[in-house]
Amino acid sequence: MKRPVFTIFFLQLFFSLCAQNNEFELKVTLKPFKKQYIYLGYYYGKQKPIIDSVILDDNSFGIFKRAKKLEKGIYLIGYPGKAGYFEVLIDKEQKFSVIADTANLLNTIKFAGSPDNVLFADYQKNTASRGKEIELTKSKRALAKSAADSAKWEAVIKKSGNEIQEYRDNLIKQNPNSTIAVLLKAMKDPVIPAAEKHPGGKYDSLYAYRYYKNHYWDNTYFFDERLVRTTFFEEKLDRYFEQLIYPDPDSVIKEIDWMLAYATANDEMQKFLLAKFANRYIVPKYMWDDRVFVHLFEKYFSEKNYTWLTEKGKKNIFDRAYSMMANLFGTQAADIELPDSTGKTRNLFSLTDLYTVVLFWDPTCSHCKETLPRIDSIYKAKWEPAHVKIFAVAKETDGTKKDWLNFVNDHRLDNWVHVYYSKADNDARVNNNIPSYYQLYDVQTVPTLYLLDKDKRILAKKIPFEQIDEVLQYKLKSQ
Repeated sequence: MKRPVFTIFFLQLFFSLCAQNNEFELKVTLKPFKKQYIYLGYYYGKQKPIIDSVILDDNSFGIFKRAKKLEKGIYLIGYPGKAGYFEVLIDKEQKFSVIADTANLLNTIKFAGSPDNVLFADYQKNTASRGKEIELTKSKRALAKSAADSAKWEAVIKKSGNEIQEYRDNLIKQNPNSTIAVLLKAMKDPVIPAAEKHPGGKYDSLYAYRYYKNHYWDNTYFFDERLVRTTFFEEKLDRYFEQLIYPDPDSVIKEIDWMLAYATANDEMQKFLLAKFANRYIVPKYMWDDRVFVHLFEKYFSEKNYTWLTEKGKKNIFDRAYSMMANLFGTQAADIELPDSTGKTRNLFSLTDLYTVVLFWDPTCSHCKETLPRIDSIYKAKWEPAHVKIFAVAKETDGTKKDWLNFVNDHRLDNWVHVYYSKADNDARVNNNIPSYYQLYDVQTVPTLYLLDKDKRILAKKIPFEQIDEVLQYKLKSQ
């Protein structure tokens, strides 16, 4: 009986699909290793996660396979025992092979089926060779016995550096669409024009700064996922925010929004930047960092879901955002109403002094016991005469109310406003869905200090009392 044509067609289609099942396939021959595991990983900013492993056979051969294509970028082939690695590029070509011998890697590594990696291997070999030449020349310069000799070797070093840059420029020009060309262009720092080309024909530091900042991201595209899997991109980001952006929340927020507007075109880049910025600002380095994190929460996390964000991570972001919202730098602090030693309720907002230092502490905390007398010394010497009041909130933990009263009396912490925040008072607020004072003031550790102005706006927060004093003295002098 003759087999129906549609059946033959179906079988052909089935085998065709089977043949295409492995969208990624990297064949590796890595001498001298045999019967040992090698690893596949990649750069993710400053991290090097491993995603796969394969055991080499008696011919030092193994295959990494994946049913789906890998995300683009720089990947790592790790040696047995993770004793070393070499780099490969993953881009359009997702099926290729590499042969190498770790005894002489640069001279033995060969790629087949990946023009990008052929270029990459040549580039690494060239730069490694020239790099050794420069290091050797630097050693000679260090041994120079005269200024003339030193200048001679310095000229050689400069010439070698120029030759490396010329090699890179030619590689980019001849292979503009290659992965290595894209990465090299993104790595380049702006070259500030010579002084005679500055306004007025002489060097202008402000012009140089603006030129460098305005051209910093030339040839860098925030929708290109390849940048995520490199070593330089995160470092370049850090340098930009640390050295080129004015330290102010509005300036930082503007830059973040600009970058993420482009990154939304690529899920991997958006994920990388959101995780990067959230981790950076969730624990503030500066007092105003809280505004940046709350902006990130409100614009990018509060009403959006991301498949890569775990429930635990999401809860952490939400909890920290809600804690920060109540005490943003520059906004009015929350009022506090608690009993003093006589049982009388004292209100933070009832104080009319020019400035108020709010202090959360624990009478059983050894660091608090050491710090509070030092705060009192600076208070009596400088703050009290300047009409500054301390509103001290004692936190009940494992101690008793007596511990609090004894410490205050023994150390003569006079003229402070002392209130006691018992566990019962805290529980009463929480049980009635009212934020605790710890949450309203984001108290993670004790002692925690805030500096408020006459209207109870936050001037400084969660910094040591010595820095509180610096801010206070600056404010007093500027009045």
